[in-house]
Amino acid sequence: MKKTEKEIMEAVKQDGYALRHVKDQTEAICLEAVKQDGYALQYVKDQTEAICLEAVKQDGYALQYVKDQTEAICLEAVKQDGYALQYVKDHDLQVKIAKKCNLYIIQKWELPDEKITIKEKIIELINQL
Repeated sequence: MKKTEKEIMEAVKQDGYALRHVKDQTEAICLEAVKQDGYALQYVKDQTEAICLEAVKQDGYALQYVKDQTEAICLEAVKQDGYALQYVKDHDLQVKIAKKCNLYIIQKWELPDEKITIKEKIIELINQL
């Protein structure tokens, strides 16, 4: 028995993850699903910027499921949860957003020379921001 769009809409409003069972996804259904749970984005077949923005507004960590990351989407995700910065795929965009949000990026590095102290390396990294 095929569900009506109204029934599907009610289901995803209650549980965004119900989207994983929806074959005929509309933008409206997907929007309601990600408004309820941003992680439902992983089940959206055709992501739009509007759907992705709603998902990251609900949960910044949904950024990890965004296929086409724009600056606006990434910025919204990081505003919602600063730790979402780790899911920004483009390094230059990551640095730009970190600066806008006054966040610091801590990177792992190997010290090539024991003469360089960790303190000096941290100062060097901060100056690059």
